[in-house]
Amino acid sequence: MANKRIDEPTGTETVGHEWDGIEELNTPLPRWWLWTFYLTIIFAIGYVIAYPAWPMIDRATVGVLNWSSRGELAKDMSAADQARATVREQLARIPIERLPEESGLMQQAVSGGAAAFRVNCVQCHGSGAAGSQELGYPNLNDDDWLWGGDLKAIEYTLVHGIRQAGNDETRMSVMPPFEGAFDTAQLDALVDHVLSLSGKAETNATGAGIYADNCAACHGPAGEGDRAQGAPTLNDAIWLRGSSREAIKRQILQPRMGMMPQWEGRLDPVTIKMLAAYVHSLGGGEDFVEVAENPEADVDEQP
Repeated sequence: MANKRIDEPTGTETVGHEWDGIEELNTPLPRWWLWTFYLTIIFAIGYVIAYPAWPMIDRATVGVLNWSSRGELAKDMSAADQARATVREQLARIPIERLPEESGLMQQAVSGGAAAFRVNCVQCHGSGAAGSQELGYPNLNDDDWLWGGDLKAIEYTLVHGIRQAGNDETRMSVMPPFEGAFDTAQLDALVDHVLSLSGKAETNATGAGIYADNCAACHGPAGEGDRAQGAPTLNDAIWLRGSSREAIKRQILQPRMGMMPQWEGRLDPVTIKMLAAYVHSLGGGEDFVEVAENPEADVDEQP
């Protein structure tokens, strides 16, 4: 302290320390810095009074504004719930075939359906909705539909399912087994003809005759299928059970027919409607035709 003095060149008092002839000046802080520091102190005092600040045993001080992060989260969640409720009310009122007329509502339905799909449908159809040919789960991204691909048809399939016992309105089609009906040469000829319908083999008279007698009544003379009875299209080169000769033979002799649960009673009608909108948006959705007598839905399936 005794070594303090005024530095002549600067007029500033020294702090009394010296290192190798170098003295430290006691330069005052800038006035703007001091005022900023004082303001932060005042702000901190005000914050402690207004907001939760001091931790206690099982909670913190409440603050005169009674604000809390939990309270803000509850408000945000309530607002989000209200917004969702409004959208769901609109979806409940609008007929599904008119949903594309409301582009904003349609987008909301697709987003909600995507979430519902991830919870309820990916186990079979896959996260990308590509299905599994090995397991017989349909690809929902293409434009091949067994019972129709418009919104109303897809919704119907979701509501009533496919081959659901005890539901008279379920999607139902049955292909009879032809095991023992043909000898080896006849079966090979029939497989060739089925492959020829999609350009994968040369046609032959024997196979065409067998097809006309046994298959055309359901699948159509040219393999165009029949949605009214859920008969698959055979001339589009899209196959649910595989397109190899062995896969086709197996499906002719011992047909494999899948099932899909009915979602009525498991999901509410609005969620089903959103699921239908999402599936419709995946790439193969068809326009609704008012005169269609059998509004139906989903699953592409081949022999």
